[in-house]
Amino acid sequence: MPAEVTQEYSTAIQDYLKTIYSLQQDQERVMTSAIAQALDKEPGSVTGMIQKLAQNNLLDYERHHGVRLTPNGEKIALEVIRHHRLIELYLTQALGYRWDEVHAEADRLEHAISEELEDRIAAALGNPAFDPHGEPIPSREGTLPEAGSSSRLAELEVGQPAVINRISEQDPALLHYLADLGLRPQVAVVVRERAPFGGPLLVQIGAQAHAISRDVAQNVFVTPLSE
Repeated sequence: MPAEVTQEYSTAIQDYLKTIYSLQQDQERVMTSAIAQALDKEPGSVTGMIQKLAQNNLLDYERHHGVRLTPNGEKIALEVIRHHRLIELYLTQALGYRWDEVHAEADRLEHAISEELEDRIAAALGNPAFDPHGEPIPSREGTLPEAGSSSRLAELEVGQPAVINRISEQDPALLHYLADLGLRPQVAVVVRERAPFGGPLLVQIGAQAHAISRDVAQNVFVTPLSE
């Protein structure tokens, strides 16, 4: 990515672009209401910012049809995400933070670090491909590492062995709960039982088995293994 590309834009603009990038992974175009909810802002103020971003060629905006990032907007979003995820990993590996403590800290720091510091953090960590939650870290050039196929733990067949590859939720309380259960990236899991009528799953991690709700299991992504 070009040096200091994010520093041409305000923190608010960076936050909008990062949020839209995240939302558009699950949908072709992102509606204003979804952006407002994600950022906890009034729809009217979101519409004003969207129009500004579209005027600056950072968004493709169609009224009543939502938005999608342009290549320029995606480039900025990916750099902010790279900062965020490198900081999260550095905080856990170098400074001893728990994985449920790093998201808010990274939110504050992601806009402040220089490209030189970003490069030094990446080099100190061995140029990692994934953050503590298993999310891919964009490269300096704005490409994402190959993550492989994955499915939600909630959808895993009973008896099918799998390995956790990422946790999609950043809520500290949920991350703390998952850590207590041993549900982390690179951990092997098997669904032993699935209660009927939307009931909990009995999930085995090593020698231990835990009942977890399907809502929780929706946030855990796994790679199924050959039996």
